[in-house]
Amino acid sequence: MIRCSWCNLNNPKYIEYHDHEWCRSNFHDDYLFEMLILESFQAGLSWECILNKRENFKKAFDYFDIDKISHYDDKKIEELLQNQGIVRNKLKIKAAINNSKVFKNIQKEYGLFSNYLKTFTNNQILYETGKTTNSLSDKLSSDLQKRGMRFVGSTIIYSYLQAIGVIYSHEEECFMYKKS
Repeated sequence: MIRCSWCNLNNPKYIEYHDHEWCRSNFHDDYLFEMLILESFQAGLSWECILNKRENFKKAFDYFDIDKISHYDDKKIEELLQNQGIVRNKLKIKAAINNSKVFKNIQKEYGLFSNYLKTFTNNQILYETGKTTNSLSDKLSSDLQKRGMRFVGSTIIYSYLQAIGVIYSHEEECFMYKKS
């Protein structure tokens, strides 16, 4: 089968992610939070690097328990900085903690983070390929930054929107391709 050109066919995790997760709609808040944290760690790195460390991230970050992460202290930050199984970037670790608090505030305001996203997407899926940002990722990124999130630039948010299925971007040659 032909897959998107970015999918490393020598990496079973990447194939699994491409075939069964990427661009598939998943608006459960737990998943939305996990992907937001993982995507923020991708900044400056490849998604494959993060995907290969995903299980380590899950364990290190208490299986993305937002309540636990929002209460991480200096001791936990130091523990994470020593964990060779994850990306050990202090700014990104601190951003994950900070972003969890902002995420929770958005949940309080909208009931669910997915409800917040719907104010930008109007429950529509965009079908486009060959882009790394668009007006939607620009607007969402800008709003998240105004709310205090970090490592959520337009490119990261575009990638996030692809991951959660708001933007469907399988390439035309890919067996998963569809126009709408």
